[in-house]
Amino acid sequence: MKLMKVKEVMHATSLARPTIYKYMAKGQFPKPVSLGGRAVAWVADEIDDWIMQCIAERDAESDIEAD
Repeated sequence: MKLMKVKEVMHATSLARPTIYKYMAKGQFPKPVSLGGRAVAWVADEIDDWIMQCIAERDAESDIEAD
């Protein structure tokens, strides 16, 4: 299992730090794992799943528009 720090998450998702935390507050983004103190990281597989979900939603919208 790989953990990603916030800069890696930002790079992988192309989201800014405030946007990541805004989506988390809305329950629309994976929550980080506490590493102790103020250190947190995200599970890489959960970030990958979130990205794939975004792609699936995009494709579903494309299918609806095509009908």
